[in-house]
Formats: sequence, structure tokens, C-alpha cells
Amino acid sequence: MKRPGLTEARLAEAAAELADETGLATVTISALARRFDVRPASIYSHVTSLDALLDATTALALRELADKLAEALPGKSGRSALLAFAHTHRDYARAHPGRWQAAARRVAPGNTAADAGGRIARSARAIMSDYGLTPDDEVHAVRLLGSAINGFVALEAGGGFDHSTPPAADSWTRVLDAVDTSLRNWPRADPHPTDRSID
Repeated sequence: MKRPGLTEARLAEAAAELADETGLATVTISALARRFDVRPASIYSHVTSLDALLDATTALALRELADKLAEALPGKSGRSALLAFAHTHRDYARAHPGRWQAAARRVAPGNTAADAGGRIARSARAIMSDYGLTPDDEVHAVRLLGSAINGFVALEAGGGFDHSTPPAADSWTRVLDAVDTSLRNWPRADPHPTDRSID
């Protein structure tokens, strides 16, 4: 029997709240059942599995992040857009650490989370087009930016910068300066690349 007031959307919100409080790994069907004071069977009346619940949570997080980018990016281009994109990600990760973890989950193509992720990816590609990169290099550049943001945020969240100076905020600024400089001085592709694949 479905409990009145419980929906997949409400459960995803509750899962996101729980993830922010105690980490994504603590989100379980049992934990949500305790949160709503119901039996786990009541949760399964609205979601088919824990993976389905986490997919809905991922979709929620990515939609929120995409919406924040839609507010932050209009009217900006080049470096200013790059900074707004990066700051929006870091601010979201700091305010919602569990949602940020959820946003990094892999989901199947066609999932609503993939749709929201596509909005974010298109925002990143639009920024790269301002740097005059080729379509292929835009992909590489988006991956560089994503690696810089995700790597820094992960290290910061894990306390990796807590015991050294200068403060992490100073390093964040310098990292973004370095990414901007790299994009403005993007290396030409080697027409005869060496095969570096590993068997």
C-alpha cells in the first residue's frame, strides 16, 4: 500500500537531504523508511530499488546545478563565464556535499539525470567555444575544466588543504587562472601522435 504524501520525488528530496547530512553512502531504503517512520515496503511502493532512488537523487542534484548555472552564466563569456561556471560548481558542492556526490554517479542514457547532465555539458561547451578551440579540442578542454573542478572540490572536501598555507581559496583562484591561461594557449594537435595505449 502506498503511504499518502510519499512520492518518488519526495523520496529523492529526502535522500538528498540525508546525503547532505551524513553522506551519500548512508542513503538506504531502510534509512529513508526510518526517516518517514514507515516500513521499507512502503518505500518500495514508490521506487523499485535503491539504484532507482539514487538515480532520482542524481537527477535532482543535476537539475539544481543546471538551474544555478542557467542563472549564473547569461551575459558572460570567456574568462568571466569560466569563473562563473567553476564557482557555481564549487559553491554547490560546499553547500550540498551529498548532492554533489550524487551528481557524480553514472546513470544510464535516457535517464532524466542524463538529460540534466547534458544541460551542464552544453554550458561547458559554450564556454569553450569562446576560446576559439576546434570541436575536438573543446571536448578535451571541457574534460580539463571538469578535472580541475572535481579534483579540487574532492581534495577540499576530504580535508586535503586543511594543514597547509596559503588558504584553499587562494589556490582555487590560481587554479582557475591556470585553466584560463591553458585555454588561451591551447597546444596544437600533433598530426602524428604517438600511440600511448596500454595493452
